[in-house]
Amino acid sequence: MGLARSTWYYEPVGETEENLEIMRLLDEQYTKTPFYGSRRMVAWLESVDRIVNRKRVSRLMRKMGLEAIYPKPRLSIPAPGRRTFPYLLRGLAITRPNQVWSTDITYIRMRGGFMYLTAILDWYSRCVLAWELSNTMDVQFCLAALERALRGGKPDIFNTDQGSQFTGHEFTSHVLGAGVQFSMDGRGRALDNIFVERLWRTVKYEEVYLKDYATVPEAVQSLAAYFRFYNTDVRSGLKQCTDPA
Repeated sequence: MGLARSTWYYEPVGETEENLEIMRLLDEQYTKTPFYGSRRMVAWLESVDRIVNRKRVSRLMRKMGLEAIYPKPRLSIPAPGRRTFPYLLRGLAITRPNQVWSTDITYIRMRGGFMYLTAILDWYSRCVLAWELSNTMDVQFCLAALERALRGGKPDIFNTDQGSQFTGHEFTSHVLGAGVQFSMDGRGRALDNIFVERLWRTVKYEEVYLKDYATVPEAVQSLAAYFRFYNTDVRSGLKQCTDPA
């Protein structure tokens, strides 16, 4: 499958059953209301008879990589060695494949824990060019997906958010070394990468929430079948995709 070795040696992440259930609830609600921050999530959990303090909800949301979508003031300075780039897509007409690719990371629940999924999407065709699962949010699984996608071609522009996986030297140098322009969402502007956000919503409602993955091989096989289906789905009328790497 070309997946990273760490994917196949997955061990459930060390959270209690109660926390895993809360994380499932947070994930489903965030998919419906991505503008909910920790304060509103606490209130929503209370409405479904789950009393959880805000500190705990904030910690779990951070672990899941969830952040409310709304403009925020810049209150922090990137760590040394981190690079950011201007957003190049505002007002840009997307007219052909391989003009713009983008990527992101999302939380994928498992029966006894969770993993993270990254995917690379072509903005014109909406094809998933490559994807990767990992039990940590480090940069390696993002690089593995990028390398596989680049074997089939390269875009003019590659867009990401300002997550640490994408602003570090390893990732930025790989993109720039391929002769690709780097574009980054504005801070707190997840809608700058709207097509990947839509992909996550589709994957979760049409695949993840309908399944209960017990093992990594099961998740890999099921997601691979889903992405093959997604890439050949005729709903958009635009897709002429091969199997994702």
